[in-house]
Amino acid sequence: MTWLIVALVLVVAAAGLLRWRRPAWYWLTFGVTLAALRVLVRYGSVMDACGLTVPAPRWRLTLARMTNRPVPGPRAPRILRFRVTRTGLVLRLKLRPGQDAFDVAASCDRLRHSFAMYGVTSRELRSGVVELRMTGYDVLKRVQMPALAETRPMRVPVALREDGAVHYRDYRAVPHGLVIGATESGKSVYQRNLVAALAPQRVALVGIDCKQGVELFPLARRFSALADNPDTAAELLDALVSHMQDVYQLIRAEQRITADVPDAEIAADIWDLPENLRPVPIVVLVDEVAELALFATKDDEKRRDRIITALARLAQLGRAAGIYLEICGQRFGSELGKGITMLRAQLTGRTAHRVNDEASANMAFGDIAPDAVLAAISIPTDTPGVAITGDSAGGWARIRAPHTTLRQAVNVCNRHADLTPDLPALAPFRPALGTLAPVPAPAVESAPAAA
Repeated sequence: MTWLIVALVLVVAAAGLLRWRRPAWYWLTFGVTLAALRVLVRYGSVMDACGLTVPAPRWRLTLARMTNRPVPGPRAPRILRFRVTRTGLVLRLKLRPGQDAFDVAASCDRLRHSFAMYGVTSRELRSGVVELRMTGYDVLKRVQMPALAETRPMRVPVALREDGAVHYRDYRAVPHGLVIGATESGKSVYQRNLVAALAPQRVALVGIDCKQGVELFPLARRFSALADNPDTAAELLDALVSHMQDVYQLIRAEQRITADVPDAEIAADIWDLPENLRPVPIVVLVDEVAELALFATKDDEKRRDRIITALARLAQLGRAAGIYLEICGQRFGSELGKGITMLRAQLTGRTAHRVNDEASANMAFGDIAPDAVLAAISIPTDTPGVAITGDSAGGWARIRAPHTTLRQAVNVCNRHADLTPDLPALAPFRPALGTLAPVPAPAVESAPAAA
């Protein structure tokens, strides 16, 4: 009995230590079993307490009266699937007649308390079927991306969602994106993750970094074109517009609109072309858009109008030509001048890190997901990298990118430098990559040894 008590105390102490220092390990060893039992045992009573049950149908009540049996009680949504993940539990529920997916979404906070889980989110898969994703610990506190992520061309994992799922940046589904955030909010780390994820793919990366290139030029070996000042950026964008027009001429020449060609094989963008004719897709990363929109003189204003016009044309027409925009900045509002609002309307994907004021959050989500505005301004300063992502459908989620140092991103880009395509239209803007000379160590005067 003494040894049994000692073993029990050691197990409890180990569980407490794991829960404190390594919550992911605690979940996989102890937490998942306790949580599964808690959910299955409490399921009926919790659903009834949360108002997610419906009375039994009339035919069952009538049958109970005719056979003199007990009256059946209220019925909770039926569990179609119960799955354990590395971060929590997933329940797929079949709603009863008269129930609505909004009722389940409104009860997520009460379900979180009742099941003693860290977080509960819901989404409707199809009519009458709702998926509940429960997390057993704070997955955003220490982001650990899964070893195997579902990647395909132009779809890369960049962050982890608060429900434990992987957040993907899918350029074919959401061609253009806007990323805003204050200084030290994690915007640069998000951009590094994006570049590192795109580096192994067959894609051309084009960068515009008006901070003299301090963010993107270390990754230059994987970039097909780079600009570090507004003048070069204007010329680069003009070259991209010209390249876009050439791609459209190629699509026109290869549309295959003869009568014997099925409708599904008629080419309307580069992805409908044969692989041997398909131009390489281009992702344009703008590090600080405000530097392109600000001006001080008349000449600067002309250059600014030229830049914004080119960006607007790429946002409106670039998708079919395989040109995708990823625009970053601290603010992106109408105070940057004419054309900015029109450009922002074309940026479907929105990601907002910590912002300094509510107006900045409204610039990102005010026109697509008003509920996300409050979440964006509630991000604390001690959690860099946490962001709110939304889309034009009105949905939003809290995400956090794994911390990637500049050295790690540089190593990935150097490892895949051989995949950098050489585009003739962008050849004048190809970064010059010379061999770096060794930097001599600074001379340090040695102090005499003490006697």
